[in-house]
Amino acid sequence: MTDPKNISIFDYTYELPPAKIALHPLAERDASKLLVYKDGVIREDIYKNIATHLPAESLLIFNNTKVIKARIRFQKNSGGVIEIFCLEPYEAVNEYSTVMNKKGSVKWKCMIGGASKWKGGELEKQWAVGSGQWAIRAKLIEKLADAYVAEFSWEPAELSFAEVLEQVGDIPLPPYIKRKTEKEDTERYQTIYARDEGSVAAPTAGLHFTQAIFNSLAEKNIQTDFVTLHVGAGTFKPVKAATMQDHEMHAEWIDVGIELIENLIARLDKTIVAVGTTSLRTLESLYWMGVKTNMQPAIKQLTIDQWEVYEAPLAGSNITATGALESLLIWMKKNNHQKLFTQSQILIAAGYSFKIANAIITNFHQPQSTLLLLVAAAVGDQWLKIYDYALQNDFRFLSYGDGCLLFI
Repeated sequence: MTDPKNISIFDYTYELPPAKIALHPLAERDASKLLVYKDGVIREDIYKNIATHLPAESLLIFNNTKVIKARIRFQKNSGGVIEIFCLEPYEAVNEYSTVMNKKGSVKWKCMIGGASKWKGGELEKQWAVGSGQWAIRAKLIEKLADAYVAEFSWEPAELSFAEVLEQVGDIPLPPYIKRKTEKEDTERYQTIYARDEGSVAAPTAGLHFTQAIFNSLAEKNIQTDFVTLHVGAGTFKPVKAATMQDHEMHAEWIDVGIELIENLIARLDKTIVAVGTTSLRTLESLYWMGVKTNMQPAIKQLTIDQWEVYEAPLAGSNITATGALESLLIWMKKNNHQKLFTQSQILIAAGYSFKIANAIITNFHQPQSTLLLLVAAAVGDQWLKIYDYALQNDFRFLSYGDGCLLFI
């Protein structure tokens, strides 16, 4: 593999006019435009017809994470507003549902807007529910290098944190959607199959899928399955370093059941399509975790760091996808794991050799982003041709925009 540490992020830029950024979703999810790239050829269609562009008996892997209402605005007695953006739990996590179902109080890693105005003490927000009065309080616990730790407590204490956020929080639209959240965002910044709460950004490739599309996939004997990767705000983290060796990739929680791995093993001779960059990173992380269990059968904790797939001993592995996934399956059963819940920091960039996925469905991403690096890893230098085509043919960009089906 080429060492991605030497990649210059300035080689992965293009001019994105603000008018090309979609600020609202289309009225119909599956009416979004679809660019199809295969064997050097670009075609154009809409998502409603995506099944016609996929081989029969393909396997599509979706990310069923659910976006939480992660932004909480507190108003001080002086009138100033402090916004707390919940990023991820700040405590030992065995599974996300445990944290989301916590009652009474919880600590989270957060970003804070207006932090300089918060001189200490508790912030409080109250709201009426029926004839009762509910309240949430926030206390600043610690300042980290890149964030803060806040402790939330609430009444009634028997409510779960998920229930509290649903009542008091706002959908965290991406920073490039420069408008206030609206009623439509509650539904449309969420996939129709979203299930497991934990993301602070939507797996946007899935926003285009409707029940009609799932029906058309089934008619072609195209299977679907699900992974869970809770998308963090780090997905929008700009690459400020000149070369990638000085950029720290964000880590995200993945949650995968044993049945998914068995399904992958059975379908590796078919076309496996990752719906979104999150699904793709999950699939490729599973391969490398399988390699680790093959090399170290007694390993106890499986994680993937930013660079290790490009370095020895992992980079020297010649284990097949089947061998790696079967090894992972054996490890999970031996350790009585029905699910694999862990973190991956994998950085996929030019020079990466894909092990599981044969294609990706994804939106159009920001210039100089790690998401664009992933696209370039999939299609090579053709990414610029693809993006130029999209810009010249009225495709809408970023989270609420159109998307593409790219064959690797």
